[in-house]
Amino acid sequence: MRAGDILLAPLLPWPVLWVACGLSLVLVVLAAWRGARGWWLRGLAATALLVAIANPSWQAEEREALSDIVLMVVDRSASQQIGGRAEQTGAAVERITAAIEALPDTELRQITLRDGAEDAGTLAMTALAELAAAEPRARIAGAILISDGLVHDIERAPDLPAPLHLLMTGRETDWDRRLVLNTAPAFAIVGEEVRLSLRVEESGAVPAEAGGLVTLSIGIDAQAPIPVQVPVGQDLDLPLTLSHGGMNVIRLEVATAPDELTDRNNAAVVQINGVRDRLRVLLVSGEPHAGERTWRNLLKSDSSVDLVHFTILRPPEKQDGVPVTELALIAFPTRELFLEKVDEFDLIIFDRYKRRGILPMLYLENVRNYVERGGAILVAAGPDFASADSLYHSPLAEILPAAPTARVIEEGYRPALTDTGRKHPVTEGLDRLSPPLPDGSEGPGWGRWFRLIELQASRGDVVMSGPGERPLLVLDRVGEGRVALLGSDHAWLWSRGFEGGGPQLELLRRLAHWTMKEPDLEEEALSAIAEGLDVTLTRRTLGEAPEPVEVTAPDGQVTTVPLSETAPGRYSGRFTGEEPGLYRLVEGELTSVVALGPAAPKEFEQTIATDSTLAPAIAAGRGGVMRLEEGLPRLRQVREGRAAAGRGWIGITPRGAYMTAGLTVMPLAAPLFVLLLATGLMLGAWLREGRH
Repeated sequence: MRAGDILLAPLLPWPVLWVACGLSLVLVVLAAWRGARGWWLRGLAATALLVAIANPSWQAEEREALSDIVLMVVDRSASQQIGGRAEQTGAAVERITAAIEALPDTELRQITLRDGAEDAGTLAMTALAELAAAEPRARIAGAILISDGLVHDIERAPDLPAPLHLLMTGRETDWDRRLVLNTAPAFAIVGEEVRLSLRVEESGAVPAEAGGLVTLSIGIDAQAPIPVQVPVGQDLDLPLTLSHGGMNVIRLEVATAPDELTDRNNAAVVQINGVRDRLRVLLVSGEPHAGERTWRNLLKSDSSVDLVHFTILRPPEKQDGVPVTELALIAFPTRELFLEKVDEFDLIIFDRYKRRGILPMLYLENVRNYVERGGAILVAAGPDFASADSLYHSPLAEILPAAPTARVIEEGYRPALTDTGRKHPVTEGLDRLSPPLPDGSEGPGWGRWFRLIELQASRGDVVMSGPGERPLLVLDRVGEGRVALLGSDHAWLWSRGFEGGGPQLELLRRLAHWTMKEPDLEEEALSAIAEGLDVTLTRRTLGEAPEPVEVTAPDGQVTTVPLSETAPGRYSGRFTGEEPGLYRLVEGELTSVVALGPAAPKEFEQTIATDSTLAPAIAAGRGGVMRLEEGLPRLRQVREGRAAAGRGWIGITPRGAYMTAGLTVMPLAAPLFVLLLATGLMLGAWLREGRH
């Protein structure tokens, strides 16, 4: 194709040229007014000179026509996989592809869209903008989006030079019910009521029999869900009370209606971290001794612990004649602490305490019942534990895991971890917190202790031992509670740095928190950590190697994940979930749950197809919206500026783009010829006027 045009490249600036044109016109008019017979020759001469100054040339181009480009974004996100939309999309893609191929000099650029990363939703406008940026703007003849109209990045809509059309999937009769979680706390105090705000909504062509009351199932962790009836279309406050610390997984699910669009938005998963509010600890020291302050400093250093500490300084049997009114002491409120308010404490520590008539048997029996109901005690035994006044000779004997032999061993020894202790979370890894032994031999390099109350363990787990592998630290579960028995009062030597010291602070901290049922210190536990759709399973046990974990996906499919030992008593495994949702984990008698992905995926926040979000972008290019359930549209070519959509058809605008393959420029006014012409005309004007 060849095209030409006249170009002007004036030898003088345009303002000067225009002034010259004006001056020439004035002089010619003046000559004509004065009756000069050669005025028209003067005008021709001036014109010739002005043309020469304008320097005109003829430019001829060799052009190669370029094809038009139509952009097509195909939405294959999660919301496009419900209600027959995937089939509608496939049919529309085939029809549009065939229609564009049938058009002369027209090409198709297509991109298929999936769910956005990190629950970003449908990023159709981002995809369209990237597609348009990759093509010359002058060649874009139109854009077609095959989608349900539910896009989440409308602010990224590009400025197109051609119409945008939406071929909308879905049906007029679609309706859906969904669970909306308004607010949910990330943290909550164990034992205190917390409220979730939620709402059940119905949208679309809701049938007359829907609405009213629907069934909402509420499940915490792996417990069986509890059904309740809730109204539709109202904000609800759901009260919950967390029963344990650590992560609590709450699943909420609304009953699915037989003909609703999808049940993927009928459920929500909430993860709330349970924390304890001021753990209350009662520390009773039988007498002042070197390790008493160690216990006090340990518990005071923990900001979450509310400590009540009593040290018995004047036992009842002490008779020295000093009047009570002159003593700077307070009475031990035994009745208030051990009868009336014992259940308010999370842990009771008996530090070198012996029976001295201060706590009657009735009070100690109440402490035993407190443990069986879910409380905890820790006994740090001194020499008195091996005497006739031992706490073992009281109702507490029924819950203590070991009995004293009445022998006190006083010799230097290094506490050692037993095989069970290397697995138990209270003592696991303690040896790695100490330096190696000076002689390079195996074993922890912590300092020695010099006293051991000989014990005979009858139940529970012996996690540390003394000389001759005698029990040093015994842990046990009694009823709903916990009991820990430490057979020495020399733990304070580690805190003083004797012979290098040892991890006394870490040991006593773990002991205290294990008795208070911290989830991270459970010896038999199944837990999971999720990163995206990748899950790492951890199984802790004091027994034999566990069986593979059964994983139940949200769709009910069951798979098994083998576990491998990574440390004594610790086994791990990994799996990748196929889809977001709640996965149930079972290994033996242990169960757990893990939530993958967002609590409510953005793709299913709205599911009813609509063009309301895209309407401004479509109207800007005079495009159109076609419902695919009404039939597949025809494709036409329309002129730029005219309506690009009508009943049963959509249009694209031919752009007529081209590429210049060659260029020829030829001057139209040869300088010498123009000069001779102007001179001849001026001479003719002079001769004509000179005859008269």
